[in-house]
Amino acid sequence: MGVESPQSDADLLQAVREGNAAAYGELYERHVAAARALARQLARGAEVEDVVAESFTKILDLVGRGGGPDSGFRTYLLTVVRRTVYDRSRVESRQVTTGEIELYDPGVPFVDPALVGLEKSLIARAYLSLPERWRAVLWHTEVERARPAEVAPLLGLSANGVAALAYRAREGLRQAYLQMHLASPPQHDCRPVLGKLGVYVRGGLARRDSKAVDEHVSACEECHGVLLELTDVNRGLRVMVGPLIAGPLFGGYAAALAKPGAAGAGGALRLLGRLRRVPKQQQVAVAGGTVAVTAAVLASLLLVSGERPVVRPPAITPVAQPPVSVAPVPVPVPLPSERPAQVPPPVKKDKPGKARLRATIDALGSLVRAQPGIVGIRLRNYGESASEELAAQVDLPDGVTLIPPARRGHSAALLGPVGTVDGWACRPVSGGARCAREPLQAGQGTAVFLRVLVADEAPQGAGPAVRIAAGSLRLQARAEEGVRISGAPARFATDGKVAVRAIGNTLLSCPAERAGCSETRRRQGTQRDNDLWPMTALDQDERPDTTSSSGAELSLPKGSQVVWAGLYWSAADDEAGPIRIRPPGRRKYLTVQPGEVTMRELPLGPVYQAFADVSELVGDVRRNGTWWAADVPMKAGVSRHAGWSLVLIVTDPAEPYSQAVVLDTATVVGGRARRVRMPLGGLSPAASPARVELVTWEGDADLKGDKVSLGSGALTPGGGDRDPANVFDGSSNGVAGMTFGTDVDTVSAELGVDPGLTIVTDKDVVLFGVAALSVRARS
Repeated sequence: MGVESPQSDADLLQAVREGNAAAYGELYERHVAAARALARQLARGAEVEDVVAESFTKILDLVGRGGGPDSGFRTYLLTVVRRTVYDRSRVESRQVTTGEIELYDPGVPFVDPALVGLEKSLIARAYLSLPERWRAVLWHTEVERARPAEVAPLLGLSANGVAALAYRAREGLRQAYLQMHLASPPQHDCRPVLGKLGVYVRGGLARRDSKAVDEHVSACEECHGVLLELTDVNRGLRVMVGPLIAGPLFGGYAAALAKPGAAGAGGALRLLGRLRRVPKQQQVAVAGGTVAVTAAVLASLLLVSGERPVVRPPAITPVAQPPVSVAPVPVPVPLPSERPAQVPPPVKKDKPGKARLRATIDALGSLVRAQPGIVGIRLRNYGESASEELAAQVDLPDGVTLIPPARRGHSAALLGPVGTVDGWACRPVSGGARCAREPLQAGQGTAVFLRVLVADEAPQGAGPAVRIAAGSLRLQARAEEGVRISGAPARFATDGKVAVRAIGNTLLSCPAERAGCSETRRRQGTQRDNDLWPMTALDQDERPDTTSSSGAELSLPKGSQVVWAGLYWSAADDEAGPIRIRPPGRRKYLTVQPGEVTMRELPLGPVYQAFADVSELVGDVRRNGTWWAADVPMKAGVSRHAGWSLVLIVTDPAEPYSQAVVLDTATVVGGRARRVRMPLGGLSPAASPARVELVTWEGDADLKGDKVSLGSGALTPGGGDRDPANVFDGSSNGVAGMTFGTDVDTVSAELGVDPGLTIVTDKDVVLFGVAALSVRARS
């Protein structure tokens, strides 16, 4: 005797279209927990059940008239829940009336204003291009992380069948992702490799072909980025597609969905009550039989639950309607005739809602052994009332300690937070820190960043964690990454309406009296490398009190203020020393001592990078103009370099709320280390362009093969030759001419799923100095 398999969601949807009342009740029971899990992230109190009931009613209306989803009911439902909350909030705030709400399209993702651009990411586009059944199995198994046995009833398959379908869907996603790359014509030698990467990831290539792919990928940054994405499509689905469907609070939805709980019949009662409140003229708009089907569905739900309504609803006579002329389409996009039943605006309640907090904690850049770093804690209040006072207990990994306060003689002195402070006060405690802040208002975010020191032998493992208390509200978060052996720790970090800027110039140039030098300084000719000249001191300010000097123009956004400024200088020498600097409008130079010096070895000998925090100096200037630098310790001669750069984080009223970070690890790239990748921890991949200011020393313009990537292929610098295959070409922001051995470049690109900055050189050997990055926060 065989066992009858449960009907799939697709079967139930078809049954609903054919007038089967119990089928929609089964769909309700299967998915109401998910709808509530998301609604509870977006609404408060009794409004949660109202949102759930309204969402199910809208879908029933569409399905009853031949529209709606064919099989992927869960993602369709979540999209409708989000749109329902959004429309209700617009009505409540009187931005629109119920009659003015635009036609929504639950067949494609509803893009939250906080996530604009996410739907344009390659992984999201590839996912949306898949058949609906493949999207459904990937959503359940990879995004929601449900077990195959749990997904089996939804798809009408066995557990083994779900696993097999998920495998095929993942392969389809990889192929779709590759097609997205091939759609924008890649370089000629990349096309055959991209076509093989899908089989390569599965381990299905012959040894000879695998070797050819290995060789190409090791030298091609774009293909290397594609390979990384393909090998971890599951993470890409959760990071990009999860928020695309479930919104910015996807993490809270996923956690709530994982908790056991019963659907119950309370929502069914509310759904029945909602249908009774629909005006008669709107009931007429419901396609033939839909209201009657709904009533029967809810009656069956109440019989199953054993509950009975207090008042029996009156019988509803179906309204005769002409046959539906629109057949279901493969991708569920509602047509203009599929307008859902309009719902009266929600009644405002005098009682305020509760605060709902979301917290994250991350290492900015990386926590690297034997180096200082920054740990950032971010909170946002998604509720409708202010929280109570905030208390945060920060737990650091073994071997990671807070940098002691600068003031002496105060064992319990307040720590000096770096970056965004925003009312926080932090004190060191055993194993970490305890921070406190006044209540966080509804709709507001806050962040605090703490300096830490990583021990030489700190173990790799779990990341830092934070526990938040706000009255009776409790939540916690843990970073995905802990201590690393290598990487780039953060020098500074902040959140807000901020942007990054950088300028710089060289202090060595070709001898002015030599033939061809004047042409080369204008970035012309074929002798644009310091290897081809006996480099001599450049002295542009024509002052008797300097032996080498150069200037660069700084232009900041209107209404901006300096949040942080760092001065960097580097030269070929075995010992660093001070630099002299002159702000715009000043007559005298100021001497700046290095606060930190890093020594490295290049093929021709030792070089240094020096750093000084000049935030107060630059902040006091408050004007645009030319900054001058002079007289750093340096050696002249063939293949020598010397230069400087001023790197800033500034407020910009025109920018959206953003995250900014400065990484300044002096790293040699080239020779044995042709490729260096620096993880960009603590940044949200919001699929919006990030702006990056790069400072690099000892690049040669005529040695091509220098590439920079944020995970989506080689980037084009904003200045110089603008060649993505030769980024370090002796060009610097704020200067029009040749800046031998000094590169200050601006690039922009979307952050990938696993944000990281990759630098590749084929022929040159450079000293990569600084990366300052700002990106719109995924709030």
